Amino acid sequence: MTVTRERFEQGMTYAEYKAQMTRNRERLEENERTVELAPDDIAFFANLPETLNVLVITEDWCGDAIANVPILGRLAAESGKLNLRFFLRDQNPDLMDQYLNQGIHRSIPVFAFFDAQFHPIGHWIERPAAITAMQEKMLANLYATDPAFAGIAPGTSLAVMPDAARTRLMQAFADFRAETRALADREVVRELRELIAQWLSNRQEG
Repeated sequence: MTVTRERFEQGMTYAEYKAQMTRNRERLEENERTVELAPDDIAFFANLPETLNVLVITEDWCGDAIANVPILGRLAAESGKLNLRFFLRDQNPDLMDQYLNQGIHRSIPVFAFFDAQFHPIGHWIERPAAITAMQEKMLANLYATDPAFAGIAPGTSLAVMPDAARTRLMQAFADFRAETRALADREVVRELRELIAQWLSNRQEG
């Protein structure tokens, strides 16, 4: 299945998405306000040969979405070259199932890029690879050393975790995000630039 212009246009604008959020809107807007974008990165997107269409799959409860969607929002606002449409993951399985992480996980956010004729350019999922590796190392250390996780298997759902462990894990994620934010933001932009630069190179070769 492909994404058509008609399906894309059924999505929400960024403003509409934010307006319907029931949680974490303040966090998202604070992240959007404070993200630091390098002039060279803004120029890269501003100088694209055409406006790109970007399909965003997200939910307002997702920490990775709250962290990374604002970066895309700022790039769109400052470059004028990204046309964003937002879809909620759980209400749009036809879209979500086209962009499964490792072919099995419904990871979000998803940023799927299309050219002006809706030919697919590529897609980006969840978080930068370097940050995933750092997060996995942090979690392994946490489960191995923190008494709150004694007897709890890594990967246990928050929904069934004891209160003390759940609270500790959420705090650990918050601390990790604060410590790695500048790097994570730069990595998001770098990976998005790589994705689009590959498309530009293929266009020139074709």
